[in-house]
Amino acid sequence: MDLIERALEFEQEKRKSLSTSDRVKISREAKSLILGLNEIYKENKDQKIMDIMKRLTAIKRKIEKRLKGRPLRELV
Repeated sequence: MDLIERALEFEQEKRKSLSTSDRVKISREAKSLILGLNEIYKENKDQKIMDIMKRLTAIKRKIEKRLKGRPLRELV
C-alpha cells in the first residue's frame, strides 16, 4: 500500500510558480502513479482507489493544459 500513500502525498503537494521542467516531472509522476494504482485496482476493484485515480487524473490534466498552452487563433 506504499503506492497509495505516495499518491495521497502527491495530491497534497503545493504547486505554485512551477517551471516547465517541474510541470513535466509532475505530469510524469502523476502518470506513473495512476498506472500503478490501476494495476492494484484491477485486482481489488476498490472504489477508494478509483477515486484517488480520478483526482490524480484531474491534477495531471490541469498541469498538461498549462504545458500545452493556448491554441493560436487562425487568421482567415
